[in-house]
Amino acid sequence: MWSRYKYPVEYELEPMEIERGASWLTLKLKNTGMHPLKKLDIQLHSLDTDYLTVYGTAFGFGTGQYLEALEPNKETKLVFRVNANGSTDVYATIQGRKDGDPFWWESGYTRIHVSDEKAYLESLLVLSNPYTTIGQTLSAEATVKGLRKSSGLSLEFWVETPSGKNEQQAKIDIKELSVGEEARYTAEFTPKETGRYAVYAYLYDEWRRIDHKMDYIYTQKQ
Repeated sequence: MWSRYKYPVEYELEPMEIERGASWLTLKLKNTGMHPLKKLDIQLHSLDTDYLTVYGTAFGFGTGQYLEALEPNKETKLVFRVNANGSTDVYATIQGRKDGDPFWWESGYTRIHVSDEKAYLESLLVLSNPYTTIGQTLSAEATVKGLRKSSGLSLEFWVETPSGKNEQQAKIDIKELSVGEEARYTAEFTPKETGRYAVYAYLYDEWRRIDHKMDYIYTQKQ
């Protein structure tokens, strides 16, 4: 059963949970369009190469795979070798030709979980309009979701100012979580500069960072 679709390709990546260390990911592709897709360079990419690195294909040649053609209503399976130190999102790209013209396709993100991790950051949201005024105190809210019964987790909030300073806003010890339980935590900060602020949340299992997310806001004078 195909799980995701972006014209003209249906795609699926499995497994979505792997062990820490070396593993294999299988990318299934199906051409749902009316034209053959030809001379395809197919790549798998990690959004965080510290957490997950794509080392190459099943045959060990490069980081991508070449496919001469994928005919309409036909499907293929491609295997990629990866090394995982933590959970992150991955996505696939295809470059080739369709009906004689250059063709580029990019999938959505698929979350790959490392099986022994206790929790992950489900979301990070700055509770503000995209543009706000300096001097107004804002709240950043992070939602942590448990993957297994866990303790020893902590959460840090950091803000990068428009001038490039990185300032820690809070460090919070997270309560014990059960499987599937969600917990929300907030930190407040007051912008004092105009421009773009980057807000970060980092989730730690003791000393090891196991997840992170980022959000932006833009500040202006009153």
